[in-house]
Amino acid sequence: MSVAVTKKAIEKLINGFESDPFALLGMHETSIGLEVRVFLPDATAVSVIDKKSGRKVAILEQKHPAGFYSGVIPRRKRSFTYCLAVTWQNNQDIIEDPYRFGVLLQEMDIWFLTQGHHSRPYQCLGAHPVTLGDINGISFAVWAPNAQSVSVVGDFSFWDERRFPMRLRRESGIWELFLPQAQLGERYKYAILDINGQRHLKADPYAFETQVRPETASVINTLPPIQSMPLSRQQANQRNAPISIYEVHLGSWRRHVDDQSWLSYRELAEQLIPYVKDMGFTHIELLPINEHPFDGSWGYQPLGLYSPTRRFGSPMDFRDFIETAHQAGISVILDWVPGHFPEDDYGLRCFDGTALYEYADRREGFHPDWNTLIYNYGRNEVMNYLSGNLLYWHEHFAIDGFRFDAVASMLYRDYSRKEGEWIPNKHGGRENLEAIDFIRHTNKLLGTTCSGTITIAEESTDFPGVTLPPDDDGLGFNYKWNMGWMHDTLSYMQLDPIYRKFHHNQMTFGMLYAYNENFVLPLSHDEFVHGKGSLIGRMVGDDWQKFANLRTYLAFMWAFPGKKLLFMGCEFAQWREWNHDSSLDWHLLENPESPHKGIQHLVRDLNGCYQSYTPLYECDFDRNGFEWLTVDDQDNSVFAFCRRDKQGNEVVVICNFTPVVHHNYVVGVYRAGAYQEILNSDSEFYNGSNVGNLGEIKTTTEVFNGKPNSLTLTLPPLATLYLTVKD
Repeated sequence: MSVAVTKKAIEKLINGFESDPFALLGMHETSIGLEVRVFLPDATAVSVIDKKSGRKVAILEQKHPAGFYSGVIPRRKRSFTYCLAVTWQNNQDIIEDPYRFGVLLQEMDIWFLTQGHHSRPYQCLGAHPVTLGDINGISFAVWAPNAQSVSVVGDFSFWDERRFPMRLRRESGIWELFLPQAQLGERYKYAILDINGQRHLKADPYAFETQVRPETASVINTLPPIQSMPLSRQQANQRNAPISIYEVHLGSWRRHVDDQSWLSYRELAEQLIPYVKDMGFTHIELLPINEHPFDGSWGYQPLGLYSPTRRFGSPMDFRDFIETAHQAGISVILDWVPGHFPEDDYGLRCFDGTALYEYADRREGFHPDWNTLIYNYGRNEVMNYLSGNLLYWHEHFAIDGFRFDAVASMLYRDYSRKEGEWIPNKHGGRENLEAIDFIRHTNKLLGTTCSGTITIAEESTDFPGVTLPPDDDGLGFNYKWNMGWMHDTLSYMQLDPIYRKFHHNQMTFGMLYAYNENFVLPLSHDEFVHGKGSLIGRMVGDDWQKFANLRTYLAFMWAFPGKKLLFMGCEFAQWREWNHDSSLDWHLLENPESPHKGIQHLVRDLNGCYQSYTPLYECDFDRNGFEWLTVDDQDNSVFAFCRRDKQGNEVVVICNFTPVVHHNYVVGVYRAGAYQEILNSDSEFYNGSNVGNLGEIKTTTEVFNGKPNSLTLTLPPLATLYLTVKD
């Protein structure tokens, strides 16, 4: 409905209080004839051009000195397609009037968005290059249902909040506008007059690109083309596949030597990808690359979920980085943060003056540990925003998997809270039922829509069914980090070997629950920050023993049931605790005889051995794939176990966690024959003492520990052996 052109209506518009600018601006059939109204600050003259004939059909009269013009088109009663000839102080332009175009979002999209069933909300919301008729421009759409008015501002409007007020689709709370004036690469934000009458400049929650911090504007960009996931990459994620993950923080893996500046995505593709390939890892896991304001959050406080961080290059540069990894046969996992977001005013906090994305009550909506806000998982539009983000990264950047950060903080309403600081659920319990529903919905959506893509939970409690399907009352993750195994085994390795016999169960306890979930064994970034020290620094003894302990431990880990994850720098035993502001200590590898080089050689060989011998990975989640051979020799701190594949092939693993050489050590085995050492962590190639079994040991028929055959071995000090029957 057309609004009468009164002084009050004009001032409401130019002061940014008009929620229905299309009722005032554009072409309208009125009682006095066909009328065109425009608001063009700084214009000195405005005329209407009939686009069909190219003729000037009216000169508009200035009705307000701020730049409001209107006029009746002589002898015209019906709407027609027009443009505007505008005279500014120094030039004249022919421009399109944004307020002559109709609604943008389709009714079906709006229905799906409001119901929480829109799998790809980023195709509707945000900024998109479109063509309406023969006019190119950018369509903008943002959800802010409680705002009094919203304008889109940017380079195209000289950041004038008055120029381009948006249309409210009242049935959805979405504001929209098509701007022929806007172009790719230009910066923009939304100027929101919130429910309380306060104005804020907000970044676009669905922006595909943002500025490098400390700047905070969104940048108009295209939605990258959809990428397919070939069968080979789908198979690389399966439970019966070898998965060895190299966890990386892109900003500190390596930096330029001269000024310690970041490597770009392109430089990382040239350096990081070949390194990961050479080291034999199957996957890279990237700490969050969603745009984030604070370097020190490592990406775990994101505000641009749909924007690859601009710190290292453009979104297309990032996609090229992913493509380079795939060409090398390496899958890519993104660390994803659906659990919280920071309170920066340009972000999601109180987006329209209300708690729109977050819970309103701070007892539900604020994380005391991180001083961040918690998403309101029960709101349909928030569920759309988060779950659609995974499809965006998978389909448009070909991401192979997602690790969900801090899942425990999502599952429990009393997480890190004292009594009285949290609100029970509707049943009086501590579980966050909305978050559980959201997780199940998201995992099911990804599983049914993006075959072969995986999700991994960082979940530190014993919440049941984390890796069970949602239809079986599970959360639907493919894998879960085994935090208990990590804590127990690292605690054991920090003990002096003379005391390890009293803590023998810390290395065996993990097998009691190894098949409760599909586990990943993580030695992640969280274990090497905040004063915890480095991985090599957590080992005990003199330097030789520290490196020997680490070799023993890593070889034990690579043989233990579960997929593997190792944080960058651990593969060559960096002494320093990880610092996100500096490069890893690559100089430690300059001496080819250094023990750091030995650790690096070992990790490379562990990955090679792991992928070459199916018993080490094929039955990770099958009880028939593991058996203890020696589990009760706490006095010698020796463990022996067997890994099997589906065909019954075996790898025998023996670990000696003391610096004592054990001669004539007997281990019972099932299969008779000549066993060869396929890996010895004490090899001189790894800077060990080179104690071993001369490469081969033959079984005897002596029954030992209930096994029909036995091996009599020399166990090197602080070492792990892998043995298999020779063909």
